[in-house]
Amino acid sequence: QVQLVESGGGSVQAGGSLRLSCATSRYASSRYCMGWFRQAPGKEREGVAHIDTDGSATYAGSVKGRFTISKDDANNTLYLQMNSLKPEDTAMYYCAGTNYYCYSPPLISEYKYWGQGTQVTVSS
Repeated sequence: QVQLVESGGGSVQAGGSLRLSCATSRYASSRYCMGWFRQAPGKEREGVAHIDTDGSATYAGSVKGRFTISKDDANNTLYLQMNSLKPEDTAMYYCAGTNYYCYSPPLISEYKYWGQGTQVTVSS
């Protein structure tokens, strides 16, 4: 059974940094596409960052230049380095993965596997 487990969330002040991790098991993270999503209370889940099968990354405009997505294929782990955090980054953060190769960001509905989420809270 595929498992994705996020960690690294917490509470920080504006301008601070956090590094989220998504440990995967029984999942071909080196081959498939993965992404980070977030959902704030009362809002829809939105894509934050995505990494393709070939390692190409794309970012939401609101986080571009501040967040970096990466993968450690040897350890089957996905990361999200978040710098210069803002109060509007406060949300539950989820990692997700597809079950196919892709070379452009899939629709959110096309992600098959999801983690349970990790909370990020940024205070002003």
